[in-house]
Amino acid sequence: MLIDAHNHPNWWGHDAAKILKNMDEQGIDQLWLLTWECPQEDYGPGTNSHLPPLGRVAIPFEDVLDVGRQAPDRFVLGYMPHPKRPDAIDRLKAAVEIHGVRLAGELKVRMLFDDPDAVRLYRACGEMGLPITIHLQYPGGGTQGYPRPNWWYGGSIEALERAIVACPETVFIGHAQGFWAHISGDDRAEAEAYPRGPVLPGGKTPEMLRKYDNLYADLSAGSALGGISRDRAFGRNFLIEFQDKLLFARDNFRSELMDYLKELDLPEEAFEKIAYQNAQKLVSAS
Repeated sequence: MLIDAHNHPNWWGHDAAKILKNMDEQGIDQLWLLTWECPQEDYGPGTNSHLPPLGRVAIPFEDVLDVGRQAPDRFVLGYMPHPKRPDAIDRLKAAVEIHGVRLAGELKVRMLFDDPDAVRLYRACGEMGLPITIHLQYPGGGTQGYPRPNWWYGGSIEALERAIVACPETVFIGHAQGFWAHISGDDRAEAEAYPRGPVLPGGKTPEMLRKYDNLYADLSAGSALGGISRDRAFGRNFLIEFQDKLLFARDNFRSELMDYLKELDLPEEAFEKIAYQNAQKLVSAS
């Protein structure tokens, strides 16, 4: 059994048919389909290369529904409205009740994680049993350029920690450059999207995973793979230590993460938890 716990409809040119073909080729049984409700003015032009044709938001809920209905047994539906929508909670409740949404994500917006409107929405997610996938990206560690000087999302790891503390009944799933750069205890996370080299003790990411029962992380994209492969021995130990809190995920349609996990020869119990059991556990109560 294998579950991809982070992907998107019509992402990188993959419609329903291409996603299903890709899943079959890579042995993926289920895939989490996530929205990205972010207005056009809040994501960089470079993102357009792997987005569907421009619409009001980057990846709308309608796309999740359209792809999801092609194979209901293969897809787990996710939705996260922008927290600044006055009707955000009502929209999310309707998505759960009408369409069977079981996840909240992806939250990738230019707003501090602990904004009061966001915290109110997180608490509603907790009440509905929806884990939230968050994207942390620093101004100095992401795409730069016109028409904004930078493209940041979430604010900081400290803002995420404050949100986690404020919402103990809500599960957060950490993701993206800013989150995984904090795997090391150095000061490079805010300046470098994908730092390389030795992992130093004292990283905020492992510290928070140890401290907060309601924090998990997905292993998607180059950010997670870069984090766990900076130091091979550290990465293997990290995966074993946090085997109950990590989710196999891609945020693309490549096989590089699974290729690397197989190279590490993880204990079978740890591998199976990461591959699918943790993902199943998080959506079983929703």
